[in-house]
Amino acid sequence: MEPLVTSLVTSTLDRYRTLAPTQRHLISIAGIPGSGKTTLAAHVVRGLNGALGSEAAVMIPMDGYHLTRAQLSAMADPARAHYCRGAHWTFDPAALAALIDACRAERALLESVWAASFDHALKDPVEGGVEVKPQHRILIFEGNYLSLSAPEEWRPVADAFDERWFVEVDEDVAKRRLAKRHVAAGICSTLEEGLQRAEGNDIPNGRFLRENRVEVDKILRSEEDEGFAIGK
Repeated sequence: MEPLVTSLVTSTLDRYRTLAPTQRHLISIAGIPGSGKTTLAAHVVRGLNGALGSEAAVMIPMDGYHLTRAQLSAMADPARAHYCRGAHWTFDPAALAALIDACRAERALLESVWAASFDHALKDPVEGGVEVKPQHRILIFEGNYLSLSAPEEWRPVADAFDERWFVEVDEDVAKRRLAKRHVAAGICSTLEEGLQRAEGNDIPNGRFLRENRVEVDKILRSEEDEGFAIGK
């Protein structure tokens, strides 16, 4: 992963150095479940801050914009809604778009903007879990559906970024990573059960994303790499 991270840090720094003092640079990293986008985003943010010698970059996961369990339970088919959590229709794209707009606003360079995070113990979003400080000039958002073109409520999210990156991965590699993650999170008790869940929900979600993806600026390849394996 290191050569890829170095290349991304270098190209992002080149863009950053062209910004006006009142500008931010917003990047989205999308990809199917199990592609490793979370780990990649964290490494890029760390590399940027290390190169700049300051906390100029921040990572913002879209996990905080899941619908709550209560909202899923209020749907017409709550059992299906809970099982399919992670599908695009179990998120709140309007709230995510509002966050991005807030980060773009002129006042955001004077006072912090607070993004929602996701509490895996509570299994629900938490308001104000991620602080986007005025000093943060490079915002790296990561999440499955940041490059989604349809349904139409997702398009404002995809269009809001200065750069869109997409992490590609073989489905078999993703399934193995997802099965391990589901067991580690206590969602499944065995790897076999984890594979079944990946095949029943995560992989179809990834195929939907690939079929409905907007044009992106960079397509990045996630290989059988332990550095990617721990990410989403």
